[in-house]
Amino acid sequence: MAPTRTAFFLDFDNVFSGLFKLDPEVAVQFATEPGVWLRRLATTLTADAPRRWLILRCYLNPAGWVNHRDDKGEPTRLYFSRFRPSFVRAGFEVIDCPRYNATKNAADIRIVVDAVDALADDTRYEEFVIASGDSDMTPLLQRLRRADRRTMIVSPADAAEAFTAIADQLLDSQQLLALIQGEPVDLDDLDDETTADFVPDEAYEQFRTIVTAEYEAADSPLNMAALAYRLRSELGPIVGTSNWFGFGSFARALETLDLPGLHMSQHLLWDEHRHDPPEPAAPGAPRTALPEPVERLADQLSLPRLPEAWWPSIYETLSAYAREHRFNLTQCTSWSRDRLRDNGVPVSRGAVAFVVRGTSFGGFPLHRQPPPTPAEIASAFVNNVLSRAEAAQIPFTDEEANDVRSWLGSPSA
Repeated sequence: MAPTRTAFFLDFDNVFSGLFKLDPEVAVQFATEPGVWLRRLATTLTADAPRRWLILRCYLNPAGWVNHRDDKGEPTRLYFSRFRPSFVRAGFEVIDCPRYNATKNAADIRIVVDAVDALADDTRYEEFVIASGDSDMTPLLQRLRRADRRTMIVSPADAAEAFTAIADQLLDSQQLLALIQGEPVDLDDLDDETTADFVPDEAYEQFRTIVTAEYEAADSPLNMAALAYRLRSELGPIVGTSNWFGFGSFARALETLDLPGLHMSQHLLWDEHRHDPPEPAAPGAPRTALPEPVERLADQLSLPRLPEAWWPSIYETLSAYAREHRFNLTQCTSWSRDRLRDNGVPVSRGAVAFVVRGTSFGGFPLHRQPPPTPAEIASAFVNNVLSRAEAAQIPFTDEEANDVRSWLGSPSA
C-alpha cells in the first residue's frame, strides 16, 4: 500500500516549552533527537499506511529560551538556537520566527500561510500534522477539513477542545512523551479522557445506523446511558480510543447525526414531534452528580467526572509519587492509578494524566525539587483549570469559582 503523503508543521517554541514544563529531560531529548521520534511517528496512529514526510518544517525563535539548571545545578538559560542543527540534520526546513511582541512570535501565522499554500500545490498532501497547542490555528483545521484532508494534532498541553475536536487524530502529552522515549503509545488504558486514533468511516456509520434505528423505533424517551452502553458493546474499543469519534462526548456525537426533533437532558433523549417530554424531577429527587459549575467544566474542558471525595486522594498520591520516584509521566500515571485503586479510588490513567498536566502548567510540576506537597498540587491544578476556563470564555461568578475550588479540594481564593 502506498505511503500517506504527509506535511508536518512544528511550532517548536510551543511544543518544547509545553514538554519542558512536564518533563525537562524528555523535552531536551525531543529537541536533540528529532530524527528518532520522527521515524516512530511515521508509523504511529496511522490510518492505513505509514507516512511519507513530503514537507518537514520547524518554526523556531532562535532567541527563545527557558530557565534551566546546568550540570552543577546552577540556574542558566537554555536557548532554542542550540537545537537548530539537530532539526536540520533530521531533514527539517528550519524557519526562524523571532518574537514580534512580548508574548507572540510569528510561528502560528507562518504555519497557517504555509499550510494553505500547500493546499494549492500540484502535489496532493493527504494528511497534515500540526504540532502545536495553539488554538489560534483552529481556522486552519477547519480549512483543511473543508479540503477533505486528514489532520493530526500533536500537543503537549491541554489544547482548547474546539482545536482538538476538529482534528481526525490527537497525540496528547502522555502519548507524545511515550513516543519520544520509545515506549508504546498506549491507547487502551487512557479511557475516555483523551481523544486519539483515526476513526474509520465505517465505525461512525455503524454508530449512525444503530442510533437512528433506536431513535425511530422508540415510542418514549430513550435512556442515554443505556444507549451508550449498547453502542460500546456493539462497536467495541473504538468508542473509547476515539473518544466518541473525535467529538469528545456521547451527546456531541449524537448532535452530529441531525436527528429530527432531537432534544436531550442529562439522562434522556427524545423526539419533540413524537414523544412527550420527560417529567421534571420531583422535589427531593437525587441531585446531579456534579455541581453545575463543575458540570460546565467537565463538558467544555473534559475535566474528569470524579466524586468530590476522590480529588484529595489524587493529590496525595501524586505527591507521594514525586517524593519516591524520578519523574516519568508514563510511570507516574500507571503507578498512581494502581495505588489509588488499591485504596478504593478507581480512577483511570487518563484522569491522573489530566491532573499532572494541570499541575505542571499551574506552576508546580512533579519533577520540581523539593517535590510539591498535596496542597501545592491541588492549588496549582485548580488554578490551571480556572485559567483555562477563563481563556475559553466560560463565565464564572466568584461564588461559582469557589464552588469549583471546594469540589476539587482546593481552598477558596
